[in-house]
Amino acid sequence: MRIRTDDDVYRVDAVWLGPPKATFPWRARYVAWGVGSAVFLVVLTILRNLGIGLFWSFAWGMVGTVALTMVITAKISHERPLGAVLAMWARELNAPRENTASDGGAVSAASVRVRAEYPRRSDRTRRRAEAARERSRAKRSKQEAGRQRTPKRRPRTTSDREVSGVRTP
Repeated sequence: MRIRTDDDVYRVDAVWLGPPKATFPWRARYVAWGVGSAVFLVVLTILRNLGIGLFWSFAWGMVGTVALTMVITAKISHERPLGAVLAMWARELNAPRENTASDGGAVSAASVRVRAEYPRRSDRTRRRAEAARERSRAKRSKQEAGRQRTPKRRPRTTSDREVSGVRTP
């Protein structure tokens, strides 16, 4: 059993072929006429502001209008109307973009200051370093003294150890 869809209804373009008995040699949808009119006014305004003469601005305006209208109406269908295409275009223009600007640059040693003599320690840091050395020496001598007082253990022999998996009596 075949189920027929309603796609045939939407395949028919709403087209105006012209007045009766004087039809145009091309097919254009109603939306194409509206888009073409708006595009023609914009293209004509741009060409006149560029300083092109009236005849040539009309001639090139018609060529530009036909080309732009074909591009625009190729994106428009009954499933994607003109309003949806314009909304999508506006959202694409206003969408947030990734920041591609870098925060740094190449590393260079050009800004490193070089001194002729070594930096000298101040008296305060010299005293701190000496006190830290004294504390370290005292701690080390305390540890060595503690090691000498502990009795030495006898070394372990193999008979003292238990081998894994084997019991000794």
